[in-house]
This record gives sequence, structure tokens and C-alpha cells, in this order.
Amino acid sequence: MTENTMAKPQKFFLPNPYAEPAHLQLQGLACSRGLRLLFEGISQTLKGGEALALYGANGSGKTSLLRQIAGLLPADIGTISFGDAPSHAPSHTPSRRVHFIGHADGLKNALSVGETLVFDAALWGAPKAAGNTNDLLALLGLKNRAWQAVGDLSAGQRRRLALAKLCLAPRPIWLLDEPMTALDEAGQQLIDTLAGEHLAAGGMIVASSHVPLGFATQTLTLGAST
Repeated sequence: MTENTMAKPQKFFLPNPYAEPAHLQLQGLACSRGLRLLFEGISQTLKGGEALALYGANGSGKTSLLRQIAGLLPADIGTISFGDAPSHAPSHTPSRRVHFIGHADGLKNALSVGETLVFDAALWGAPKAAGNTNDLLALLGLKNRAWQAVGDLSAGQRRRLALAKLCLAPRPIWLLDEPMTALDEAGQQLIDTLAGEHLAAGGMIVASSHVPLGFATQTLTLGAST
């Protein structure tokens, strides 16, 4: 199997139907950087099986909005609710509900690909998945590369490896910052396949992009008029 040949999804990497949260609600969100207002008045509701695509020019606030949802950046104004828990409630714990994949892949160059999967499985609380390394690598299009140092991977291969945590420890909300970046056609198909299975299980996705996302059920364009 060549690198660009994508394996069929393995069912043991796909989540059972998500029980919660029932929805993701953004209400009246605003964000500024210094004296510059990036956006305001952002209100959107997602239910299980729905995906929101964020479009807009560079600097329009797409990444900032994702970081707000992830709990990494406070909202200037507005609230974020997961299910029935508002962002100011004690039960608001995005770290337990959310996977955020940004531009930085967070991979360690000194580790091998296989070691990375074992490390990530333990980090994300899924140590049993480490025994399925070969199957997961085949799914990601990295078959027979368990021995290879992460530092020797191409940008596209690193992007594929960064997706592993989505399979190792399923969480109901995926926040993806430019998920198609550095991926070839097969890699983009992999994103579409994983997203489709995630949504079918009742998960939700918010993803920024400069290209159309086929799995999106809603769109929001950030810009001067937002």
C-alpha cells in the first residue's frame, strides 16, 4: 500500500454514539486584539451531527473563535454553552469535550511514529489503543512508518499523524483549524471520511478553512461586517 492509499476506517477507532453534549451554543461572542475588533455578535447553535465551517480572510478571527470555544481564549462578550452548561458554570469543561487541532501539530521530533501513538494514547486516556498501532497507521495513510522519526516526516505526514488523537480518544466536539492544509487529495479524503463518521455518531465540528468543506452543514463568514 502506498502512502497515498487510504485504508477503510476501522470500526474500533470510531466512536459509539455520543450521549452529550446535546448542543454547542455560541451567543453574542466578540473578540478583539489590542485595539482591533476582530468580530462581534457571533451567535450560532450546533446539534449532534452538524458541522460549522468558518470562512474569512486571514486575520478575520477564525482561529480566535476556535480558541474561545476550546477555552484557550476568553470571550470579550458573550457566552459559550455545551449542552445545558454555560461557559461560566462549574460544569463547563471544554477540555473533556473538545479536541482542538491547530496549525502547530504538537509532535515531538525525537520520537518515532509508533512511540508517538503510544505516548498520545496514554496522554489522552486510551492506553488500550496502543495495541492497534498498525491498524491506526494504515487508517491514517502511514502504514509501515511506525519506525520512522517524526522529525523526518513530510508536512502532510505530520498532519496525518496529528489526526491520531481524534481516533485514540473520541470527543464530541472537534475544532479544526485549516484541516486541509498540507494534505494531498487522499489526505483531504481522509479528513472527509473521519468527519463523516464523527458526525454520524452525533459529534459536532467547527472548522476554519480557505477552501469549501464538504462535510459542513452550516457556514459562517467572518469579516468587517460580522
